[in-house]
Amino acid sequence: MHQDRNPDSRLDDPTTAEGVADAGDLGYSKTLKPRHISMIAIGGAIGTGLLYGAGGNLAKAGPALAIAYLVCGVFAFFVVRALGELVVHRPSSGSFVSYAREFLGEQGAFAAGWMYVLQWSTAGMADITAAAVYVHYWSLFTSVPQWVLAAIALGIVLTVNLISVKAFGEMEFWFAIVKVAALVIFLLIGIYFLVSREPVDGHPAGISLIADNGGMFPLGIWPVVLITQTVIFAYAAVEMVGVTAGETADPATVVPRAVNSIMWRVAVFYVGSVVMLTLMLPWTSYSASESPFVTVLSKIGVPSAGGIMNLVVLTAALSSLNSGLYTTGRILRSMSMAGSAPSFTARMSRSHVPYGGILLVAVVALLGVALNAWLPDKAFEIVTNISSLGVISTWSMIMVCHLLFVRRAKQGLVHRPAFRLWASPWIELSTIAFLLAVVVMMWFDTDGAGRDTVLTLIPIAAALLIGWYAVRRRVHRIAAEREAPPVDPLS
Repeated sequence: MHQDRNPDSRLDDPTTAEGVADAGDLGYSKTLKPRHISMIAIGGAIGTGLLYGAGGNLAKAGPALAIAYLVCGVFAFFVVRALGELVVHRPSSGSFVSYAREFLGEQGAFAAGWMYVLQWSTAGMADITAAAVYVHYWSLFTSVPQWVLAAIALGIVLTVNLISVKAFGEMEFWFAIVKVAALVIFLLIGIYFLVSREPVDGHPAGISLIADNGGMFPLGIWPVVLITQTVIFAYAAVEMVGVTAGETADPATVVPRAVNSIMWRVAVFYVGSVVMLTLMLPWTSYSASESPFVTVLSKIGVPSAGGIMNLVVLTAALSSLNSGLYTTGRILRSMSMAGSAPSFTARMSRSHVPYGGILLVAVVALLGVALNAWLPDKAFEIVTNISSLGVISTWSMIMVCHLLFVRRAKQGLVHRPAFRLWASPWIELSTIAFLLAVVVMMWFDTDGAGRDTVLTLIPIAAALLIGWYAVRRRVHRIAAEREAPPVDPLS
């Protein structure tokens, strides 16, 4: 039923000229095309955090949310640029976990991998929570419990993800097309209302909506600082580009193109969309209970507009969940082949899908269904904050790996490609400092779940420590077997 080694000659050997190999890269088919990678990168930068989470953030921080998106977007670009250089150095489906193993050893890979699994498991809970909320928008489903809708969403996406990587890539391609098209149409509608000065819900669109409602910082600077962790969550998945590199034929060409396009996506889709939202309605019109795009389009006079946009954001939530299952399945397989994850997560189907890891994350995401039954009003905020810790950990690990990679390059041990992050080590150090500052900010978020989220670092660290001591002997044994010279049967 499964295969951990595949003799198919089309499957690339993960060993590079510099002698680094990741056994977790074996067995994948190289069927993701450049258009898939490009649109997956776009889809990774447009997800639940923007299309749903921006409503609650606008209610908490006002128009200055656009500044928070811009600042976090710049650091997100630095991270993905650093990851892009590592990918060109050595493409791997294990992505930054494989690089952590190369530059930090097995302990670093263990911590990086399980924090990433935590990130996407909790993000999956957020996505199915958002999906359930979106479906509740339609009166036909209002009476259906939120947890039931969340379970149905998880079941549908899990089934799709297990088919094949080609099916995944095709679905993500069209999901991304839908999201990009919807945001472009929204921006065009916004421009029309700005130019025509037609009122939206009795308010003329324009800069006066900001000026007459407290300016850019109606609640002060501190609320903007405190929502940074949820803004970072909105950018979770930009690192997906690194994982997809293991299943495309020409990552050295495709990945740099995808990485370079992220900055203008941030400017147009994130910052541009948030600015447009504040120019069309007062920031007080938005809430955490509804997508801000649905809020606007429901009030522009077209009865079906809100329903259409709600369908788009539902698609985005399912797309994000689909992406999370994809990436964690590959990460867990890389870890399992090194001995730091359960052996069944290394299993692959005949269609080259690591179904063991995908099923594990789906089971964990079921906790999100239980959370929706227990705390339906707070489920999204709780899981997004915890997921943000995973994002911060992942991004920090990528920058640490890049720092060590550059150090080795200066020592002449590895070769830096032409596609690289600039101004090393200052960019890496400033990004790590920013991410650590976000954790500190979360501690001072006493009104929300920020402080409780930071406190979860204690049991998380304890679990990682216990887990490492539980698997370290197996990890070291597998590493020793991998590095041992082959035995000549005739000797």
